[in-house]
Amino acid sequence: MMAVAAAQKNREMFAIKKSYSIENGYPSRRRSLVDDARFESLVVKQTKQTVLEEARNKANDASLEECIQQAKGEHVPAEQNVELQDEQPNLDNLELAVEDEYVSVENIETEAAIENSAEQPADDDEKPKNDYGLTEDEIVLANAASESPEAEAAIQSAALVVRLKEGISSLGRILKAIETFHGTVQHVESRQSRIEGVDHDVLIKLDMTRGNLLQLIRSLRQSGSFSSMNLLAENNISVKAPWFPKHASELDNCNHLMTKYEPDLDMNHPGFADKVYRQRRKEIAEIAFAFKYGDPIPHINYTDVEVKTWRSVFRTVQDLAPKHACAEYRAAFQKLQDEQIFVDHRLPQLQEMSDFLRKNTGFSLRPAAGLLTARDFLASLAFRIFQSTQYVRHVNSPYHTPEPDTIHELLGHMPLLADPSFAQFSQEIGLASLGASDEEIEKLSTVYWFTVEFGLCKEHGQVKAYGAGLLSAYGELLHAISDKCEHRAFEPAATAVQPYQDQEYQPIYYVAESFEDAKDKFRRWVSTMSRPFEVRFNPHTERVEILDSVDKLETLVHQMNTEILHLTNAIQKLRRPF
Repeated sequence: MMAVAAAQKNREMFAIKKSYSIENGYPSRRRSLVDDARFESLVVKQTKQTVLEEARNKANDASLEECIQQAKGEHVPAEQNVELQDEQPNLDNLELAVEDEYVSVENIETEAAIENSAEQPADDDEKPKNDYGLTEDEIVLANAASESPEAEAAIQSAALVVRLKEGISSLGRILKAIETFHGTVQHVESRQSRIEGVDHDVLIKLDMTRGNLLQLIRSLRQSGSFSSMNLLAENNISVKAPWFPKHASELDNCNHLMTKYEPDLDMNHPGFADKVYRQRRKEIAEIAFAFKYGDPIPHINYTDVEVKTWRSVFRTVQDLAPKHACAEYRAAFQKLQDEQIFVDHRLPQLQEMSDFLRKNTGFSLRPAAGLLTARDFLASLAFRIFQSTQYVRHVNSPYHTPEPDTIHELLGHMPLLADPSFAQFSQEIGLASLGASDEEIEKLSTVYWFTVEFGLCKEHGQVKAYGAGLLSAYGELLHAISDKCEHRAFEPAATAVQPYQDQEYQPIYYVAESFEDAKDKFRRWVSTMSRPFEVRFNPHTERVEILDSVDKLETLVHQMNTEILHLTNAIQKLRRPF
């Protein structure tokens, strides 16, 4: 699959290489997933533009003939390639040539594919006609082909969405070109275009070697008969769409760190002058970097100083939670105490906490070396996996940490991840992030920040806290429930664009009627996102499934009908008289 084969190299090609440290222009004094996402979007955009320009300039240094000869396998001479543009099509047996699969626009998969391609700018409109440089589509495709000679010769299933200027007669030229490049057409579909100046939109699904597919795209793009052309990978996902993990094991690739307010980088960090603390942080970070899917979470032997810091914060939260935390948090906190996971004389190990969560909600933990990118962090939630740090804040600052540490994770996040309703809400944020645009990642990060980190909810007419950032920082907790700030009803569309105050306490907090109400509103908002496909998590295989075809939906409906049958039988048995 193109998306899988090119994923890692493409990800590294466009990877963030700029630090979040102060000297590189990001002077934030504490963690803000919102600002992280915005900074990430900006740097990704800048990096990607640089990569694309370098690739195009390199390609433009060579002639078209030289570009074609660089690919291995079967090739078409340049002269024949040019002749394809002027050859008159023979449409007498068009439907036969595509095995009678020439169908109408009502097909749901094709409609989605064409609409998706319509949202993408036409790369060839941005270039002069004699520019043989690569488009972003071709760079991603070439990236996959460059892995090895075998990868270049591998058969690629793909889809082309071509917009025809001169009517359906131009379709014959495309089919002839595909035949010349030894491709196999699997499906052809057309519709009247909704774009001014374009006669028809055509979707062509084909199989072809990657090297030849790259040549085909370049060849067709030279023709003046086509307004634009977009390349889609499997599942109607654009090859330009952000890569995302499909299985929990692929989270091993989702550990890109953002460095900013760290002891090695910022002299204002409490541990900046403490060489022992800095070395300790490095040791624990290396343990997290070495972790792979399926490994047991490494045991950390916490020092007496680290246990002392934990004890101070734990006792404070223990005093404040009964009055200010929501009922779900209090219940899980008590359960953790009953099972001797939350005690004041030692820090809980991530493995025992992960076992507790898996038993209650199916969530699990994996160690993180530090701040992850917003996209990587949110993606893990889709698999009911929370990436948690294992290091402890500096002893000189026990009640405030400018970055997430294990005390924040344990006391702030873990109790509510043991609540089924909240766990589902967290997972749905993660699922919504998979394949989302950079702009949508920013919005999702903002929603996450004002809910999971700093959210409030109603309980018997009173406002209670459920956000991890509030429950692990008593100063802001007391501020959030006071009359010094504004409380607004949680509405995802408004919350997603709310500016976040990073230096001081928030002037605005969002209050949910309940977790169920928050989930319902969130689902409706997510349905308006631009992502042209839906996903679901299969807990049996730990795999994210893309719901992009009628066959997949029918299978899912069959599974749901089976579950409904079991539930119906259970209700009938409970209603039987004794």
